[in-house]
Amino acid sequence: MLSESIVALLNRQINREFYSSNLYLQMSAWCEFKGLPGSGEFLKSHADEELAHGRKLFDYVHEAGAMPLIGSVGQPPTEFASLTDVFEKTYEHERFITASINELVGAALEEKDFSTFQFLQWYVSEQHEEEKLFRSILDKASLIGTEGRSLYFLDKEIRKFARPSGT
Repeated sequence: MLSESIVALLNRQINREFYSSNLYLQMSAWCEFKGLPGSGEFLKSHADEELAHGRKLFDYVHEAGAMPLIGSVGQPPTEFASLTDVFEKTYEHERFITASINELVGAALEEKDFSTFQFLQWYVSEQHEEEKLFRSILDKASLIGTEGRSLYFLDKEIRKFARPSGT
């Protein structure tokens, strides 16, 4: 049985994951509007992935006998200064999500909720991969550049990171 405080933290994380999905979907719309289909495709696939992360938490809360609560997730920003700005904000957001997951893991350990602690280990590993992914995109942007034809090649490189829907 989950404690009230763990349920509250899990529900907060569900909504943060759903916000992440909306954020990346909105970023994909911006990219596609700006003629960057590779980045748009990548961010759209990442939005699907974040939605799956939220649903996985949702299912865990339900399976543990508690009530998952969906709250308002807020409207993500719609304007960005550049493609680099999009990915800097994405990296910053993933670091925020990592801190949120770490807080949840710490609370589970503090309460000796080893089932939740074990469940969250997948998220700990996933966040390591997320930060590494977005840092590598920023590294590519720095290496390739974002002006003129470089932007075209960067967009093509970013498309390679897109995952097929449902993974």
